[in-house]
Amino acid sequence: MVIIPLQAVPNQAVGVTLDGQVSQISLYQKNTGLFIDLYVDNVLVIGGVICQNLNRIVRSLYLGFSGELLFIDNQGDTDPYYTGLGTRYSLAYVSASELPAGIG
Repeated sequence: MVIIPLQAVPNQAVGVTLDGQVSQISLYQKNTGLFIDLYVDNVLVIGGVICQNLNRIVRSLYLGFSGELLFIDNQGDTDPYYTGLGTRYSLAYVSASELPAGIG
């Protein structure tokens, strides 16, 4: 598992290589929650997905992303909000080899 470094700002983009996948992650806070877009090699993999505590973000093998992303609340059980990014809320990448069989 890799924790992706984030800042406590309402909108941000992070470039990171995840198991050889050159990825850009965009996070943006709206009134209805925190949302994520994921690009790999400048191609949109998922867009406008709501971020929830311990809920897989990519979910589908056919999208071609190896592994999975998920948020972890380090202090409780609430969905992420931008003011806690990088401290209370961590964005984790779990490689395909770390996932149960048939996932990611």
